[in-house]
Amino acid sequence: MDQVGRIFRPPSEGDSLLLQVSLGCSHNKCSYCAMYDLPEQKFRIKDWETIAADISEAAAWSENGLAIRRVFLCDGDALILPTDYLARILETLREKIPSVRRVGIYGDARSILRKSAVELTLLRELGLGIVYHGAESGDDDVLRRMNKGSTAAEAAEAASLLAGAGIRHSVMVMLGLGGTEHSAEHAAKTAALLTLMDPPFVGALTTTLVPGTPLFAEAEAGRFALPDPWGILEELRVLIRESKFTRCRFHSNHASNYVPLSLNLPADREKAMISLDRILERREESSLRPEFLRGL
Repeated sequence: MDQVGRIFRPPSEGDSLLLQVSLGCSHNKCSYCAMYDLPEQKFRIKDWETIAADISEAAAWSENGLAIRRVFLCDGDALILPTDYLARILETLREKIPSVRRVGIYGDARSILRKSAVELTLLRELGLGIVYHGAESGDDDVLRRMNKGSTAAEAAEAASLLAGAGIRHSVMVMLGLGGTEHSAEHAAKTAALLTLMDPPFVGALTTTLVPGTPLFAEAEAGRFALPDPWGILEELRVLIRESKFTRCRFHSNHASNYVPLSLNLPADREKAMISLDRILERREESSLRPEFLRGL
């Protein structure tokens, strides 16, 4: 398989075939992110010959007994690829590896909104089953400071478009992204955005200051400060308490998080609130994931 640079995928795609169809991220300007900072991962779409060869290689594995049920299309926002190119990839996967039941992809509000309802429906019919979307915050001031390149309203519009096309939507938000100064507004507005989006899956990650990023430089200069672990958990508490979901699988079990939770909301809301209230009341370090076990 032709894989260039560092490969990232959502935790839930751990058993998926990782098919790199593009390099890097077409935006790649978010101030907290260093995922695609290697020179060789400057954004580009891979040529068809390379992608087709990778699919053929995977098909040979499948014919030799490897069960390939899911495929994840890398890199950072592969949904930005032209619809006809994505359709060709999906059609070839269906032809060559008929055992595949679902294809997933990263897509942000920009890439989702570039597609029409008809285009997204076509992609779903060809096997695109889920889009992972880093909405990050519902606070437009925070999104602007982080150079996200989209607004909360656009994230909500993207959710509606995906729902209309029948594509499942997994939304990621970042605890602590507003810093200590805007922690309360960030949490409350993010909960309001999640309510509007009403996705079936949400992953809450904790903001990490990564050396070499603009956000790290802001922190070094004293212009940004992350909330402490208890402040992060207060934000998590707000999200769980105030987000109103129809039916959502809510996770805070990413390696960056201090308290791993895996909840069915709204059913598990009260149980989660009791647990978080107990942790916040006692403030015992032993209740948190140790720093040496936390990561990106």
